[in-house]
Amino acid sequence: MRLDSDLAHRVMWVIWPAFLVAGAAEIVFFTIFDPFDLHFFGAPLDLSREGIYTLGFFGFWALGIASSALTAFLERSPFEVNRCTIAPHERPVGCPKREAGACVPVDGSASATRDA
Repeated sequence: MRLDSDLAHRVMWVIWPAFLVAGAAEIVFFTIFDPFDLHFFGAPLDLSREGIYTLGFFGFWALGIASSALTAFLERSPFEVNRCTIAPHERPVGCPKREAGACVPVDGSASATRDA
């Protein structure tokens, strides 16, 4: 349950600030530019004013999500980056993160692991 909670927090750390920035960016952008003056690859947009506002908002939101996601990705700690998700006893022989105690097979014969 802890991982789900951490994931939910990270998702909100990405989506909520992006939402706020998208709202501000849309206000500034459409204060300067009229939606009917915009062209997409040389062709005028055949949408209503509200449709252009909606597309603009989601475009700004996508850019904000990409920016926030990159920030969340880069802020990970060395522990999060370097941790191994495989249990020590399931790691392959020769793995530097495999502990000596975990190399002993379940049946207790330590020689089988040393021979492998």
